[in-house]
Amino acid sequence: MTDTTVLNLAKEAVILSLILSGPLLLTALVVGLIISILQAVTQIQEMTLTFVPKILAMVLVFILTLPWTLKKLITFTENLILNIPNFVK
Repeated sequence: MTDTTVLNLAKEAVILSLILSGPLLLTALVVGLIISILQAVTQIQEMTLTFVPKILAMVLVFILTLPWTLKKLITFTENLILNIPNFVK
């Protein structure tokens, strides 16, 4: 296994993790922004008001994107396992 192969595998793994975490992070960002705007308008400064809706929205997005996420992970893992003979050379 060469240095280039290891770097390519690491690059693919990092890109995949960024792609898979994107929907959850974007959801947390959007919900947090909406809640912050509502807090600024109503002047309610309760910490749990930001935490609970964010968690609920992220769980919902996680459930909705789970089939896509699993498909991406399975494809990556299958390609990794199928290419083991090429890596050993």
